[in-house]
Amino acid sequence: MTCRIVFMGSPEFATTTLRALYEHFEIIQVFSQADKPTGRGKAITSTPVKRVSQQLGLPCCEPENLRDPGILDMLKELEPDAIVVVAYGKFLPESILELPRTGCLNLHASLLPRHRGPSPISASILSGDDETGLTVMLMDLGMDTGAILSQRKIPIGERDSTGDLHDKLMELGASLMVETLSKLMNNAIKPVPQDDSKATYCRLLRKSDGLLDWNLDAKQLDRIVRAMNPWPGAFFLMGHEPVKVWSGIASEGQAEPGMITGVTPDGIEIGTGNGLFRLEEVQAPSKKRISSSDFARGKRLKEGTYLI
Repeated sequence: MTCRIVFMGSPEFATTTLRALYEHFEIIQVFSQADKPTGRGKAITSTPVKRVSQQLGLPCCEPENLRDPGILDMLKELEPDAIVVVAYGKFLPESILELPRTGCLNLHASLLPRHRGPSPISASILSGDDETGLTVMLMDLGMDTGAILSQRKIPIGERDSTGDLHDKLMELGASLMVETLSKLMNNAIKPVPQDDSKATYCRLLRKSDGLLDWNLDAKQLDRIVRAMNPWPGAFFLMGHEPVKVWSGIASEGQAEPGMITGVTPDGIEIGTGNGLFRLEEVQAPSKKRISSSDFARGKRLKEGTYLI
């Protein structure tokens, strides 16, 4: 069965789904966020979705406002069977949600209704969840509140970072969306309303969320480091300079929060509110990533020194 799709997405996470849909259905239009300045040089950069759409020869538009009557007129003229949304970054007005005959489908990187919101992968790690996954839902006017069409689970490993889970879910999401849309087009799938009583919410991460407080439990610090990797990055302060922590792990023992209990080839052991936390790989401002033991030698850190 032919399925004419309008695809809406922006970051890298959405690109695998775009490519997979391109292989199985007819994509008639792509929507993405507008080009913007990025990096230290503030070079104007397109979104990953726009770049992939150009590679595939697909038309891509970047509307500032989806409530613009011209956008609705364009979509009506295209007559899509479905609109697929993956991390687009804009809310769809009711006029667009009601337009496709099959509906608007969204791929969300959590097992809804858990972790509704914009940072579900990090939230699953911060919460200490044993598993996470993906949900394909029919969109409504709420934030990630639509009826569920399909879900797929994966375990969260003890050392998994947000970046690790992002890559796993990105690949899994492409096949799940193709499978779900195919079933929906053939009336072989039934939407299931979410249980709002089980809903949890997450917000956009801020750089300040990565600041490590040595008074916290070592296991909680471990989750923060993994959840903030790669962005915004966990860090501690030495004087007024932030030192980024790329990896670390909770360990047994007890010492005053912030006190270095030892420096070994495996890293710097630091006291916390409960247990020890071993820094493994760090990065000082404008420097390369290095082992924390090399960092300690360079800074002449030793047992009894406090990192505060």
